[in-house]
Amino acid sequence: MVTRREPTARQMRLAVELRRLREAAGLTARQAAALLGVNSVQISQIESGVSGVSEKRLRSLAAHYACMDEVFIDALVAMATDRTRGWWEDYRGGLPASFLDIAELEHHATHRRDVESLNIPGLLQTEDYAHAVFAYRVPELPTADTEMRVEHRMRRKVVIEGPAPIPYEAVIHEAALRIRVGNRDSARAQLVRVLELSEAEHVTVRVIPFDLDGFAGAWSTMMYVGGIVPKLDTVVRDAPHGAALLDSEAQLGSFRGLFRKVEEVSLEPERSRDFIHRLAKEL
Repeated sequence: MVTRREPTARQMRLAVELRRLREAAGLTARQAAALLGVNSVQISQIESGVSGVSEKRLRSLAAHYACMDEVFIDALVAMATDRTRGWWEDYRGGLPASFLDIAELEHHATHRRDVESLNIPGLLQTEDYAHAVFAYRVPELPTADTEMRVEHRMRRKVVIEGPAPIPYEAVIHEAALRIRVGNRDSARAQLVRVLELSEAEHVTVRVIPFDLDGFAGAWSTMMYVGGIVPKLDTVVRDAPHGAALLDSEAQLGSFRGLFRKVEEVSLEPERSRDFIHRLAKEL
């Protein structure tokens, strides 16, 4: 059995889900290993993501765990057997692993939802805007590293601008629309780009204006990535050490509720477009 030194976030998610199934069945790793006819080390390696698992073995484990959700099992099999080497692999060793993990998440996503208060969501950013964001980093990055990050972010946009776009919803606070990350011209170009993308059938952009009464949710930024089934959804949030991926059932439920709450108080898409158009004219 080949072991991995650095499992990807997707490989780790599969491992976590298999461990959750075993624990829900009330079995120890040693008991699961006995049912499968292997040693407990192999179960531990599978559940830590350092070893893969075949379709046959995965379905056998699911049967022993009395998991009756065939759609969920099929989704796990798809994760286990996928051998895609995506475009993001071009950046392995050049960018932090979290950059690649997010790109891989998006590649397999069924939908995407963003809430942003201070920055334009990454998938809607222009190249100038993204460059200004990465160039402002402290400590400063070497020019080549900044350019690599910008290029990577632009390539990620394939999920909403490519040949097979996914449904995308963004709720953006007025603060993010007004803050001039770059100069006046680039700020105007960024707003125009958001307007252009919002016209696509699969893209919905909503705005939360400053004058909204009773809005205390400016902290509620999130990136919500839909999985093949809801159980495999993921929330990505910024953390001091980098991106934090949240995927427990309780966490996912909380963030689904949070998105609905933020969406309910935002302007309707048409009014949001008018709002952004007005801001662009003011620049």
